[in-house]
Amino acid sequence: MNEITSTTAATGSTGSTTGSTSTINNDSIGEEFNTFLQLLTAQVQNQDPLSPLDSTQFVEQLATFSSLEQQVQTNQSLEGIATMIGDLHSIMANEWLGQEVAVTAQHVAYEGEPVEFEIDPSLTHDQAVLTIIDSNGEAVWQEELDATATRYSWNGEQSGSSEAAPIGVYQFQIDLFQNGQPIARTDAQIVSKVTTLGSENGKLVLGTDNYLTADLSTTRKTGTE
Repeated sequence: MNEITSTTAATGSTGSTTGSTSTINNDSIGEEFNTFLQLLTAQVQNQDPLSPLDSTQFVEQLATFSSLEQQVQTNQSLEGIATMIGDLHSIMANEWLGQEVAVTAQHVAYEGEPVEFEIDPSLTHDQAVLTIIDSNGEAVWQEELDATATRYSWNGEQSGSSEAAPIGVYQFQIDLFQNGQPIARTDAQIVSKVTTLGSENGKLVLGTDNYLTADLSTTRKTGTE
C-alpha cells in the first residue's frame, strides 16, 4: 500500500514524483517529434524532382509522424490525470489524517490499554450483548451493554479472573436484540485515530494507530453517521 503519513508528504512527494517522471518522458518524446518533423521537411524540400520520394515511403513516414504526435498527447493526458490523483490524495489527507474514526473490524489488537468501540448507529436495537473471543476461539468476557450509550470500552476483563487478558488479538462480537428477540450479530466499530492514508487496488485505504486498515466504505468519523 502506498502511504501518506502527513499533509506535507501528501502534497509534496506525490506531486513531485509524478511530475518529474512525466516531464522527462514528454521532453524525450517531444525532442524525437521535433527531430522527425525537421528531417521530413528537409527530405521533401531537397528531393530530386526527377526522382521524387516514393509515395509508399512518404505515407509510412506520415504514419510515424501521426503516431508520435498521438503519443505526446497521450502522455500529456496521463500527466494531467496523475496530477489530479495527487491533488485528490492531498485533499483526502487533509480531511482524514489525525481524525478519530470508528472502523468496522472483526478483530483488534489488545495491548494492555482499554479498547474503545461503538455499535453501528444505523442498527436499531434495545439490547446489546458483547462477547470477547480470544485467538483460540474461547470466550473470555461477556456483558450486556447499556443500550442508551454510544461508546463502550473493554479494559481486558476476563470472566472468572481478576487478571487482565494477555496481550493479543481478540474478536469483538455483538449480538443485538429488539423486544427480547435476536435481530442481528455484528462486528464492533473500533475507535482509533487515522495515522496513514494510501491506495490499494485502486481504493483509498486508511491506517490507524491500533494497526487497523480499512477503506472509506467501512470507516466513519466518530459523531457522524
